Amino acid sequence: MLDVSHVTKMYGKNAAVDDLSFHLNPGEVTVLLGPNGAGKSTLMKSVIGFLKYRGEITVAGYSNKSVEARRILGYIPEMPALYPNLTVSEHMEFLARAYRMKDYKDRIVQLLTRFELWDKHTKFGDELSKGMQQKLNLCLGLLPDPQMLMLDEPMIGLDPHAIKELKTIIDEMHGSGKTLLISTHIIDSVDMLWDRTLILQGGKLKANVTREELDESGQTLEELFFDVTEGVSGQEMSMVNSGETAEDEPAAPKKRGLFSGRR
Repeated sequence: MLDVSHVTKMYGKNAAVDDLSFHLNPGEVTVLLGPNGAGKSTLMKSVIGFLKYRGEITVAGYSNKSVEARRILGYIPEMPALYPNLTVSEHMEFLARAYRMKDYKDRIVQLLTRFELWDKHTKFGDELSKGMQQKLNLCLGLLPDPQMLMLDEPMIGLDPHAIKELKTIIDEMHGSGKTLLISTHIIDSVDMLWDRTLILQGGKLKANVTREELDESGQTLEELFFDVTEGVSGQEMSMVNSGETAEDEPAAPKKRGLFSGRR
């Protein structure tokens, strides 16, 4: 579904994303992990086409900047970008019309209700609390029901009910064959949601591991994360890029078979 090939994004002399390559299969839920500044948001913004970069990115075989890819790919950013002069309902209506959706009224009500926003549907964007803005941000990203959805730190600022509802929706999308890429640095929030995990540090891909591979090793996701990002060994990892290791990439030690105004 998603192919990222030798993608590099520079800010001046610094590489925020450094020669990344990976492939995501259709129907997979992939968790993108990494400490602050690892390059997760830069990678997602490159995939969605917001940033210029070197390399190639395709979605279902189409260039990520093509009309065909944009019909397939959805994106929920970390920071909501709402219009202060539109109400909650008007935000949803505006997006539905932009995507030329049909019979979308019931879906709007359903999403707003699930995230406890229906009673706020007449409020303006700048009248919402930060948590409510984030919930509206999620509703807007979910409304078109894309075949592939990227979520950047989606659980930051959400209350427990909204977190539970979002996890349920992710599970529903997974069950219906959708492809998801979820970026976070809070491992506990996604520990049971994923099929594959990618771990970034310093703009480099440090690990590309499936749940089955991790289960076979006996490691937890948290143990894997700290083994990889604390990197105390010069040994090469056995599971970078689905079994291929970059020649200049340092690795963690192997452990149990995996890595030791208003209107």
